[in-house]
Amino acid sequence: MGTSVLSLRIDGELLERLRHHAARRGMSVQDYVVRTLVRDDFDERFQTAVEETEKFYL
Repeated sequence: MGTSVLSLRIDGELLERLRHHAARRGMSVQDYVVRTLVRDDFDERFQTAVEETEKFYL
């Protein structure tokens, strides 16, 4: 799987909060944001799978 570049323009206050959260975890802001996006994507896909499974048993 290849990588791509995503450029964002965010509020300075939000960037500082992201820096704080990332620093607490010993991560860069970039790694923290990517990890958060990946986790959110997994949560959405997992929820969809659960809903599909529930339909199968109803």
